[in-house]
Amino acid sequence: MYARYHGKWHSSLSFDQTTEKYRNDSLVKSQTWFENIAYPNLLRIDFDSPGSGNGLLFRNDSTYAFNNHQLTRSVKKENELIFFLGGLYFMSFDEVVQHFKDLKYDLNQFRTDTLKGKPVYVIGANKKGEQVNQLWIDKQKLVAVYFANFDASGKLEGYFEDHVPLKNAWSETRCTFYLNNHLLQVEKYHHIVAGGEVDKSRFLPWLVGK
Repeated sequence: MYARYHGKWHSSLSFDQTTEKYRNDSLVKSQTWFENIAYPNLLRIDFDSPGSGNGLLFRNDSTYAFNNHQLTRSVKKENELIFFLGGLYFMSFDEVVQHFKDLKYDLNQFRTDTLKGKPVYVIGANKKGEQVNQLWIDKQKLVAVYFANFDASGKLEGYFEDHVPLKNAWSETRCTFYLNNHLLQVEKYHHIVAGGEVDKSRFLPWLVGK
């Protein structure tokens, strides 16, 4: 993955996203999110409209929430999907290896498998059914297509599907998440722009609601 995409992956990604939230496997809310990513570790999500003043900011290892143009919460919590889905290509290889370790993915555990009929590499587990953090990689495209994360709240799973080519790389356009085997959230991307100009001030916590 690193050899194929390092130095080639788009430096930014923006799109609007239909977000469906589920509880007890039933749809409870549908919303439009406007997302802007600046790799390796910045993601801003605006709910409902770009200027709504409501949303989330992920910056390095921290998460910030804003409501009505005001910062309302900040916690030390990384969005590791930014790393899996592009951020790793903007770090040195040694930093990538260390970051997988920090996220509790054992790179010494590895196997091959299939997912929905397509061959994949599995990083982090060498046996089926292991309850350990693992990332599944499409063998042909060399992009992440599934992850499982285990912690005190149980098992969080995510599927990344319907990839489209973008310049020298790819983007998933559909993400499906499950918590403890129950459907949690479905995301569908629209109007994707790769490599566009980024205003880094929009990722500053003290300007997060602007």
